[in-house]
Amino acid sequence: MAIREIVPHSESFIRKKSKPVKAFDEKLWELLDDMHETLDDRMGAGLSAVQVGVLKRVFIIDINNMKMEFINPEIISSEGEQYKKEGCLSVALPFGYVKRPFTVTVRAYDRFGNLFTLTCEDWTAVCICHENDHLDGVLYIDKMCVPPKDMMEDDE
Repeated sequence: MAIREIVPHSESFIRKKSKPVKAFDEKLWELLDDMHETLDDRMGAGLSAVQVGVLKRVFIIDINNMKMEFINPEIISSEGEQYKKEGCLSVALPFGYVKRPFTVTVRAYDRFGNLFTLTCEDWTAVCICHENDHLDGVLYIDKMCVPPKDMMEDDE
C-alpha cells in the first residue's frame, strides 16, 4: 500500500469524467488499498479515484469506522433535503454549505465485482453524493449555497 498524492482543484484533471471499471483485479484492489491508506493519512471522510489521479468510477468512504468501497456507483433514488457543511481533500478552501438529499439509494459493485444496493441517510448520504459528484468532474464548490436559516446545522 502507498499514500498517493491528492489532485488539487486547480488542476483541470479533477474536472474530467471518470470511466467505468471493467476489470475487478489486483490492480483495482491495489488502487482501493492505496485510497484507504491515503484517506486515513489525510483524515477525510471520502475519496474518489480521480482525486488520486485515476479516471475510474471508484470512491471510498470512511464514516464512524464504517469503511465502504463503491465501484461503478449509480444513485438510483433520493428523497428529502438537507444542508450540510462540506469540505474536500482536493479543495483548500474552507467549508461551504451544499444542498443534498437526506436519503439516497446507491447501487454499486464491491472490489470483487459483487453488486450491492445501499440506502442511507444524513451524513452518509452527503458523503456518497459528494464522492459520486467527483466521478463526473463536479466539486462541492460548484454547488455551494446559503441555506435557509432554519436548515443550518449548529456550528460546533
